Amino acid sequence: MAVERRLPEWFKVPAPGGEDYMDLRRRFRGAKLHTVCEEAACPNIGDCWSRRTATFMILGDTCTRACSYCNVKTGWPSEVDFAEPFRLATTVQEMELKYTVVTSVDRDDLPDFGAGIFATSIQQIHRLTPTCKVEVLIPDFQGVHEHLEAVVKAGPEVLNHNIETVRRVFPKVRPKGDYDLSLELLRRVKEIDPHMPSKSGMMVGIGETMPEVFQTLRDLRDAECDLLTVGQYLRPSKKHHPLIRFYHPDEFKEIEQEGLRLGFKHVAAGPLVRSSYHADEQHEAAIDMLLAASGR
Repeated sequence: MAVERRLPEWFKVPAPGGEDYMDLRRRFRGAKLHTVCEEAACPNIGDCWSRRTATFMILGDTCTRACSYCNVKTGWPSEVDFAEPFRLATTVQEMELKYTVVTSVDRDDLPDFGAGIFATSIQQIHRLTPTCKVEVLIPDFQGVHEHLEAVVKAGPEVLNHNIETVRRVFPKVRPKGDYDLSLELLRRVKEIDPHMPSKSGMMVGIGETMPEVFQTLRDLRDAECDLLTVGQYLRPSKKHHPLIRFYHPDEFKEIEQEGLRLGFKHVAAGPLVRSSYHADEQHEAAIDMLLAASGR
């Protein structure tokens, strides 16, 4: 049964502001790029921008898939803008960003599903702003190993691919995806580069049970996933998958504790947590633990 009522009180957040936030807002107005922060009306925009971190969406704003939870428009995308990686890197440099997350729509219409633009974007950002860390949140590339390898070898600081939900619910909300394929993608990251932190995220409140959430965490750990985000699903419109229930902050704490018990190097779980929430902190936690494990 769907939940249709006002947000609980724990969803209240301060209005974004501050010198760094206002500075980035002014600068973004002049850049011809899509920021997930603004287009998704992310509640954490003030927090992230004040930390000089931002999330960009490359490869256009039209997705070739139609996931029932997502508010990105679907259809036949426009042609690839091969100048976009340089424009993105220039914007990162001008914004003086410290940490950048790069994601995209699904581009099943392209021979490499967009992997080449991801790889070039990583390289260009590192070239122009060597001090800026880059995290990529990638689609599944339909499981083609060579495309994943191209992105990993471009050298992002974190490779993120969201599992999104539990195995039982997955086909209902991601009919063009595959639960096991996503797990295999994360597993292959470590095969290509054993030292690269891998990351995944999921949403709750769309019909799963807590035991299923815990099983998904175990599946991710079996795939050697290092970092995890878990947030509350919020229904974009009545056309989207129904919101079944709100999770209480105590339940998110329970999920966080279980994730840490299973061996994730960092878990961000909470009502307002999204894939790029405090991504810089997660990266630092992963690096510290990887170095400790290697005895360095």
